[in-house]
Amino acid sequence: MKMKNQSSAAIMLRHLMAMVVFITLSLGMLIVIAVGHQLLEEVTITSAHTMTSLKKTDIDSDNDWDTWRKNSTLDTSSSYISIYNMRADAKVKHYYSPNTVKLLASKPVAVPLIRNLYYRPDKGLFFHQMVHARGIKYELWQSVQNQMAILGRVLTVTILLLILTLFVSPFYIRRLTHKLTDSLRTLSQSTQTIITADQPDTDATQLPVPKYPTEVTDLATSFNALLAQLHQRQEQQKSFVMNAAHELRTPIATIRSHAQLIERHAAEHPEIVPKSVTYIIDESRQMQQLIDELLQLSHADQLPLQTQRFNLSTTLDDLLQQLNPTIVQTITSAIAPAIFIDGNAAALVQIVDNLITNAAKYSPENSTIHVTLKQAGPDQVSLAVADQGRGIDSKDRAHIFERFYRSADVRGAVPGTGLGLAIADQLAKMSHGHFEITANHPQGTIIQLILTLQQPTTTAQKTD
Repeated sequence: MKMKNQSSAAIMLRHLMAMVVFITLSLGMLIVIAVGHQLLEEVTITSAHTMTSLKKTDIDSDNDWDTWRKNSTLDTSSSYISIYNMRADAKVKHYYSPNTVKLLASKPVAVPLIRNLYYRPDKGLFFHQMVHARGIKYELWQSVQNQMAILGRVLTVTILLLILTLFVSPFYIRRLTHKLTDSLRTLSQSTQTIITADQPDTDATQLPVPKYPTEVTDLATSFNALLAQLHQRQEQQKSFVMNAAHELRTPIATIRSHAQLIERHAAEHPEIVPKSVTYIIDESRQMQQLIDELLQLSHADQLPLQTQRFNLSTTLDDLLQQLNPTIVQTITSAIAPAIFIDGNAAALVQIVDNLITNAAKYSPENSTIHVTLKQAGPDQVSLAVADQGRGIDSKDRAHIFERFYRSADVRGAVPGTGLGLAIADQLAKMSHGHFEITANHPQGTIIQLILTLQQPTTTAQKTD
């Protein structure tokens, strides 16, 4: 069994054609009914005027009948009158207009659903009216053949118009459907081209944006934005893998070289063993730190944060007390009390830990790191870490949250993986926050985290 074409154009064509057929047929029937009703109304009015004229005349003799006929404008070729005088003193009981007796010889058949309309064999359709007035019965048979001829011409014209409409509509509808769906077909073909491309570049992954219809224009624009985002993420992933491989290659090479050095010369020169072992331990720790941060970053990328209401002020105080013994710089703070937020306490702790550790790494040992927490507005909280280090060059500020990014003047001079701030940035985004970087005068950097307060997503429990 052959399946119907289910393309948008085919579906639209079928439905629109069905609608056109229904509308045209319905319209044609309504036109015929309306014209037929109007013609029947005109016959009814004409017949009523004739019957009124007869009743006023009071035809009770041949003289009355002759006088009425002379003064009447009745068309005897289409109107037939029968008068029956039921009065006891009537000299003449019946009067007939020309050809009426012959007409009455055939038996009329009532037309269903239409009152007073009859069909007489070999004579056609007639409208019948009968009234009584002062003992006289007046009966009129009005031929409606002229009206039927008019209705027939209307019906013929209507049928021709319907046929013309049904003939022209498919071509117009097909053209309309193609006009509406060609842009979608182009998008589909372009998408297939992108899918089958071995190495699509940025330009090749852009779909053509049609001028109309608006919905397809918006769809193509959204697709292009999505493709650009996917391309950017793909490039970031490639860069991420390359940087991770590069960062791991150095400690692995160091460990291997010292292991080979021990293997070859440890027997003759045992004094090199402690130094090489120290190098191996340091590099393995660097590798362990890199792997741990990669896992943290992957965890931050994939898992949603569970939130609850907690006291950020006391959480930050507790963290600073824990960090004080491990940081050589002096840590000072200005923390506003009782600032409650709906968020993930562990994520905020890790963000601040990374910011303070990063500040300590690039600041002199005798300097100060200042932490500030305050309400920045009715729905915002500001958490800032200010150091007195070397500062961040303006050209590097836009990149410091990128994965593995380290400026040229610190790469190799200061240990690190380039992932700490990237992890902090990812956790900040998941906590509905963002960073702002400014210079700390006269020296250093201020990294400020702006958190937008959110309503609790789970059953909140206030904790101190």
